Amino acid sequence: MINSNIDALGVIFPNSYDTLVPELVTERLMGSIPFASRYRLIDFVLSSMVNCGIDNISVVVRKNYHSLLDHLGSGREWDLTRKNGGLNIVPPFAENVVKIYNGRVEALANILAFLRGQKEKYVVMSDANIAMNFDFGDMIQKHIKSGADVTIAYTEEVLPEGAIASQNYSENLYYTLDIEDGFVKEINVCSKETGIQNFSMNIYVMEREFLIQEITKATVRGHVHFDLDVLIPQMDKLKIAAYKQEGYVARISDMKAYFDENMKLLNNDNLDALFSNPVYTKIRDDNPTRYIQGAKVKNVMAADGCIIEGEVENSVLFRGVKIGKGAKVKNCVLMQDTVIEDNASVEYVISDKKVHVTEGKKLKGTDTFPVFIAKRQTV
Repeated sequence: MINSNIDALGVIFPNSYDTLVPELVTERLMGSIPFASRYRLIDFVLSSMVNCGIDNISVVVRKNYHSLLDHLGSGREWDLTRKNGGLNIVPPFAENVVKIYNGRVEALANILAFLRGQKEKYVVMSDANIAMNFDFGDMIQKHIKSGADVTIAYTEEVLPEGAIASQNYSENLYYTLDIEDGFVKEINVCSKETGIQNFSMNIYVMEREFLIQEITKATVRGHVHFDLDVLIPQMDKLKIAAYKQEGYVARISDMKAYFDENMKLLNNDNLDALFSNPVYTKIRDDNPTRYIQGAKVKNVMAADGCIIEGEVENSVLFRGVKIGKGAKVKNCVLMQDTVIEDNASVEYVISDKKVHVTEGKKLKGTDTFPVFIAKRQTV
């Protein structure tokens, strides 16, 4: 699975931007949100790290992490079950007192002793709110070649409405970059600029000793956020390189974006771009999807274990979804073990896991406002 060893360790923050999708994180965190019919969002960044040879990865959790623990387990599916390195899930604690972190500085302060004890020269940090196939190896090589203190990954895109509309300034900070000759000249906080922007992916590469030094100083000063409190005040001192992500990116910034990004994967070009390299996930042993006589299916992504007797069009079905006889499903994202009974009709609906829509019921949202049904609810 791992192509080659690389002199870097990974740190993932799966709780970042939880509040952008409150409906989906009542019992889970951003990194464990189901995506693309059989995956969780964390699978993409975790698989990207593994594919480039990073085999020492820490997942620093904040809250609602039980579903993530169940999903990741020992890390076997990612070949991270190891005596040295491997997968390390860090619960929210400090050495002497229990403390749930607010920003990346506080999270890293909790694992400073761990960081000091590692052997890798570089650290790669990432959130888990973006589904992508990312070449961390290329980013690390370009970071080394540039001689920069820090390298930040970015995309060129229009700022998503969900990020701009968020009112929780303390938790949902986002950054745009002013770039000149491959280096960051300015980091803008929560910009409202229109048009194409250099939108930070919150993915960073730097030397481990440099990170330890900066987090130690920031902790003493009571700082919270890495970009806002560590990088921006030192723009005149630090050499910060920019790394452009050219591949496919699905960024989850609100419920509408979650729906849209799932639906985009019904386009084969987008699907091929996202899965340009292997993406690993927890295995659920199940039968292939069954299409019962009389079923009508058009433009559907269906995971294993589904049973379809009715009509399904332009929809993403997760594992174990059941569509009854005479039921109609159109433009929907139905998570694991959702049941749509006979003659029910759902359109522009997002159902969480184990939702039950009873016989003959009709639910209809719109493309701009899909209806959401919470986990284990019966309609």
